[in-house]
Amino acid sequence: MAENKPRKSVLGRGLAALISDADEAEMEYPHGGTSNINDIPLDQIEVNTFQPRNYFDEESLLELADSIKVQGIIQPITVRKLAEKQYQIISGERRYRASKLAGLTAIPAYVRVADDQQMLEMALIENIQRENLNPIEISLSYQRLMTECSLKQEELGERVGKNRATVANYLRLLKLPPDIQIAVRDNKISFGHARSIISIDSVENQLAVFKRIVNEELSVRKAEELVRELSAPKVPARPTISSPANPPQHEYRKLQSTLSNHFGTKVNLKVNDKNEGEIKIPFYSTEDFNRILEILALI
Repeated sequence: MAENKPRKSVLGRGLAALISDADEAEMEYPHGGTSNINDIPLDQIEVNTFQPRNYFDEESLLELADSIKVQGIIQPITVRKLAEKQYQIISGERRYRASKLAGLTAIPAYVRVADDQQMLEMALIENIQRENLNPIEISLSYQRLMTECSLKQEELGERVGKNRATVANYLRLLKLPPDIQIAVRDNKISFGHARSIISIDSVENQLAVFKRIVNEELSVRKAEELVRELSAPKVPARPTISSPANPPQHEYRKLQSTLSNHFGTKVNLKVNDKNEGEIKIPFYSTEDFNRILEILALI
């Protein structure tokens, strides 16, 4: 009899490792299912509550349904067994939906054993790595992996094969207004367009730039130029100072306010009687620090 050992986290090893562990679980609990391909009635399958894809293009589904009518299901879906004649999709919901549209009554499927935690990890990682998710769906998947699997950005990056900066940029998309997120989801603007808009601190200005990008069909480069123009401090190259020994403090306060608006955080500007001083730009998280570096064009 196999020795009972605590199950280690397998998220970092990708979908293959997760499925491998699921097979081990089947050996421990043989009543839970098989890794062979089975034809399962569609009415015995329910959708995955952990599915990161929440939007299915109807036209694309109909095209897949037409293909299934001609060629059948080329790649089986993967399900877990909940009870006798009751299964839940781990991956392949798009194929499942298209099969129903095609009039199929059953679908080939791999049956796995997985608890809720494994289910979440399998579904999210499989979709991130294999499906053509839009940037918003990827962002939501990253957020769920961080929140529900207690991962930091660096750990998440290692697990999904992305560097930390890329993960941070995807997560920042979720701070955009809903109208812009929907446009990214529907491919009306690109991920690059959205990244340029993120650096704008005012929602009103974000929406204004977004409308110009759509209406004028601006390229990502043109959008970045527009954002830089909008974000540039509206101050003279050199502040007019009536007396070098006694600079007018109200001019420095005005400049401090302009800098604060530009960086989206409270900037502290201090100047002494000798016109010496310092500028402090605080940040409150790694993500906030990266945002400031982007504004400074350092990354």
